[in-house]
Amino acid sequence: MKRVHVLISGKVQGVFFRANTRRKAMDLNIKGWIKNLSDERVEAVFEGEDSAVKQMIGFCRKGPFGANITKIELKEEKYTGEFTSFEITY
Repeated sequence: MKRVHVLISGKVQGVFFRANTRRKAMDLNIKGWIKNLSDERVEAVFEGEDSAVKQMIGFCRKGPFGANITKIELKEEKYTGEFTSFEITY
């Protein structure tokens, strides 16, 4: 099991990035959260099977239609299993 903390920069707000990421996470059985930041980035934490987390990172590198990802920062953290679902937070 794996946990990754992600910061995504570029055109990521106003393109349904969070909703599409949540849908993808649910399809992959990823737990965690995603939120918009005041500096126009998106922040997320993904927990799940290694291969599923890798797929989520791949999704974040591309983003949904209309997104333009310029930078993605990844930080692997210790898996905690603290989440029961994947949520959009505010």
